[in-house]
Amino acid sequence: MNITRQSFPVTGKPLFSILIPSWNNLPFLKLCVESIRKNSRFEHQIIIHINEGHDGTLEWVQQQQLAYTHSTENIGVCYALNAAAALAVTDYIAYMNDDMYVCPDWDKYLYDEIQACQTEYFFFSSTLIEPHKTRCHCMIAPANYGTSPAHFDEARLLKEYKSFQFHDWNGASWPPNVVHRNIWHLVGGYSIEFSPGMYSDPDFSMKLWQAGVRLFKGISASRVYHFMSKSTGKLPQEANKDGKKEFLDKWQMTARTFYYHFLSIGKPFEGERSEPKDSLHYTAKKIGNSLKRRLS
Repeated sequence: MNITRQSFPVTGKPLFSILIPSWNNLPFLKLCVESIRKNSRFEHQIIIHINEGHDGTLEWVQQQQLAYTHSTENIGVCYALNAAAALAVTDYIAYMNDDMYVCPDWDKYLYDEIQACQTEYFFFSSTLIEPHKTRCHCMIAPANYGTSPAHFDEARLLKEYKSFQFHDWNGASWPPNVVHRNIWHLVGGYSIEFSPGMYSDPDFSMKLWQAGVRLFKGISASRVYHFMSKSTGKLPQEANKDGKKEFLDKWQMTARTFYYHFLSIGKPFEGERSEPKDSLHYTAKKIGNSLKRRLS
């Protein structure tokens, strides 16, 4: 694995170091970076990891004088994030996917929460607006403003994104998210055993939990449009199965058990989390997890 790096002098006082892995996804990456520049309240350091870059991504990132790391092969999001994080110069490390468009003041609402909590031990996520509804209750969906940059209805999104009634929610996990750099380094970033990346999000949250973080919060006012899985959709189905088994073997529970019983993910925000209480449901889940490990 050969990774090259390029950084540029940072002007001003950036607030977040935003890590964006990209895998031959240039039209989405351009739109993502444009939205950060246009719709952020604060200045930020943008750091791209370029997987392959056969579509002109490397040349475009160099022209834009964005800090970047580059691998000639796809090394997945875990290696990519850790490589990019080495160039971070701010106190806050944010992770964002290249198929996202940030709405105005997305960063202000995250920073408001950071200032209010007065601790490094937090994990905050923005709230995604997605074109299609899934089983996850953390997103505003369905709210279809397009599934590609070519068909993106930016004007209508900017007119309507505030109008959706939603709530702050338990259980930050997937991007866009932000964590203090001290906590990022404390837990060692994203775990490379989950490469190319499936189930690395719940694993990172679990590592934060093990390190003592109990403030996991999704911020309703911080809104980001998500075109949905334009990179992970390229991966074979086996990658998802491998990640699922890796999480179970590593933590002796499924990611679903962790999300439900520890983070209570998606429910209206209730404050800092605590260890799950014993109940028939939780006990049954622990027994089920043990059986799954034996049979896997």
